[in-house]
Order: sequence, then structure tokens, then C-alpha cells
Amino acid sequence: MAQHVSVLLDRCIELLSPAIERSKNPVVVDATLGLGGHTEALLNKFPKLIVIGIDRDKDAIALATSRLEMFGERFKSVHAVYDQIQACIEKFGFSKVDGILFDLGVSSMQLDESERGFSYSNDAPLDMRMDRSQGRTAGDIINSGDREELIMILRKYGEERFAPRIVDAIIRRREISTMDSTAELAELVKESIPAATRRTGGNPAKRTFQALRIAVNDELGALTRAIPASLDSLVVGGRLVVMSFQSLEDRIVKEFFIAASESKTPRELPVEIPELAAKFMLVVRGKETPSDAELVQNPRSASVRLRAIERVAA
Repeated sequence: MAQHVSVLLDRCIELLSPAIERSKNPVVVDATLGLGGHTEALLNKFPKLIVIGIDRDKDAIALATSRLEMFGERFKSVHAVYDQIQACIEKFGFSKVDGILFDLGVSSMQLDESERGFSYSNDAPLDMRMDRSQGRTAGDIINSGDREELIMILRKYGEERFAPRIVDAIIRRREISTMDSTAELAELVKESIPAATRRTGGNPAKRTFQALRIAVNDELGALTRAIPASLDSLVVGGRLVVMSFQSLEDRIVKEFFIAASESKTPRELPVEIPELAAKFMLVVRGKETPSDAELVQNPRSASVRLRAIERVAA
């Protein structure tokens, strides 16, 4: 099995440790299990810890389960999307947990398996589903979406300013035959963007591929449902740690964290009203970015933004 370096591994453990150490029988949810790197490190460090690993990718669950079988009943896995976190916790007889970890976006495994269609660097079918057992593929969206829908996807999820030009090129191309190749889409995007723009900012297909992946997997919708559900699932003293890799995800997390950590007591009042006091406290002020050492060890961590919050009241 391919081994990948888990992003910000030591820092995530450091942030979750106080919540785990205060509990006699600690439970943590790894809401984006992947290959199980973070879970393995946590189970090794804390002998009494139980980790519930959630992933929508059946291949990831199979690989992680094989990797973590040595921990026996201390590791439990669920095939689900992370917005179902409360049901996943209750499945194993728990109502609240001590810690939750999110490592958002596409996993290294999914990127490295070219046939999954996530990468514009290798030719593959236009799939991009994190759960290949259900849902529309990127090819389905490209070949059946109307102009307005496709422009919305590229603008909203990829922040692509040349969305109309790209979409018009897609529509002209699919009138000849269906598009089902990542290489073909990447080349079409490149040809649709002005030459001057193509010379900066990396591969011009990056934003289009990101947008389609987010649309296929409803990533922002799932995250918008998952963060408040996760906050509700924490015990007092419990912590939620989130790593995001693009600005749209980070903005959602930031807004929920700020709202949860702000007092609802009117500013003009001289004292805090207990029932209106904030139930959460920011553990990390703002966001943390990778250190130089982390970047050397794991270049894929370059765009990560980490935020953490703790429940301080019931």
C-alpha cells in the first residue's frame, strides 16, 4: 500500500491532545479517514482512545482498515459523507465525542490513482466521484449541464473568470461527440484562456477541475452541514480541528468558528449574560499555515489552512 505523509500530523495531535487527555474513555472522529495516517498516530499515542473513521470512498476505508487492524475494536469505520457525523457517532453507542478532525479536499490516494479522473496531469475518464458507488460523474455534468449551470459551477466553485469562454467551448465540442477524457478537457480549457493569462498561475485547468470536483461531490454543501453538526457533537472541553486547502472551504469554516465563539450579549451591556455567553473558544487565532519544515517534508501541504475551536460550555 502506498504511504503518504499526513499533512500537519504533529500539529493536529498537539491540538487534539488536551481534549483527549482530559477524558477517561476518549473518543475522536476522523471525519476524513483517507489512508488513516492521522488516526494511526492518534491510536499509537493514546492507548485508551477510540477513533471513528468516516470516509465516502470505499477504497480508502478498505486500505485504512487493513492498515489499522492491529488496533482491534479501538478503530471503527463508517462508509458515509461527513455531514452524517452525528449518525456515525450514534452508530457506535456514543452521543458526544472529545475530538473531531477534518482534512478536507481530495486525498493523495485519489489524486495518485489516475483512473479516478481528479488530476489534469493524466488522461482518464471524467469521473471525480469520491464515492464511485453513486452520483453524477464530472462527465455527466459536462455533457448534460446547460450553459447557465456550467458557468455557475466554474464561477462559484472554481472562481474562474473565463467561465463563459470555457463553457461555450465545451458546448461546441460536445455537439460533435460526448466528452469523457480529462486530457481533452484540460486541453480545451487551456485553449479557451487568453495566452497572456496562461503564462502565470500554474495549469489553467486547475480551477475548472476543482470546480467540477466540488460540484460532483457537493463538497461545500456537505461542509456547511457538517461543521455545525460537529460543533453540536463535542463534549465540553472537546475540540474540532479543520484543515482546508482552498479559500472556499476555509471561508465556510472561518464563518462558523467566528459565530460560535462570539458572545450574544448586547455590546452595550456592562456584564456578560451567562446564557448568551459563547459556548466555544478559538484555540487557533485566525488560521495557521505550514512551516518551512512541513513544506520540505510534504510539498502537498503548501495550501493548507488550519483552524481549531474548543467547546467551553454546554
